[in-house]
Amino acid sequence: MANPWAGEVALVIDGQRHVAKLTLGALAELEPTLEGGGLIDLVERFETGRFTTRDVLALIVAGLRGGGWQGGAADLRQAEIAGGLYGAARIATELLARAFGRPDAGIGA
Repeated sequence: MANPWAGEVALVIDGQRHVAKLTLGALAELEPTLEGGGLIDLVERFETGRFTTRDVLALIVAGLRGGGWQGGAADLRQAEIAGGLYGAARIATELLARAFGRPDAGIGA
């Protein structure tokens, strides 16, 4: 079970449950891959709804790696994320909210 107080978010990929978390190390790995600036720019894109699918994928990969997963973006190209694109965007948004805010500050809070 994911612990929101620890910044964790649960997601299902190809029917398997994973726990994702944006640790400092995961964020450090993420930052050089971002197009259009750093983490603050990424947060602003999500706040204004101007994020891209590349942003969503980058956050999910970073969160999974922060949760101990050893894969990379290429490993998710053919993967099915529960909820499809909407589900993936929701997970990415929750990861950001839990990394930079209160645990109850997720979507709809």
